[in-house]
Amino acid sequence: MPADGTVVLDLTGVTDKAALMDRCAAALALPEWFGRNWDALADCLTDLPEPVALVVTGWQEYARTRPREWGTAQEVFATAVDQCPTRLAVLLSLGASSEDPTKRLSQASED
Repeated sequence: MPADGTVVLDLTGVTDKAALMDRCAAALALPEWFGRNWDALADCLTDLPEPVALVVTGWQEYARTRPREWGTAQEVFATAVDQCPTRLAVLLSLGASSEDPTKRLSQASED
């Protein structure tokens, strides 16, 4: 995990739950026992070893193609943030830019 705790979850091209879970596992370096289901994701998000600011990019296509699943994903993220507000923040990137969102975050904090 980066020293500043910022992790980018790029969902570009994700159109189903399996791909979402794979991206979460990779981006957050989730443990081998991660079961790739909503309950397992919730457990892992509330048990992260270090504080994380999770920046979700490229989520719009997934939200369009699987609105119910995207709604569930948002609920899982929100519940985890509510349970661990000092350990997890989830930010949705609204832009469609291919620019690295962590670069934009660091530039914004300098202003």
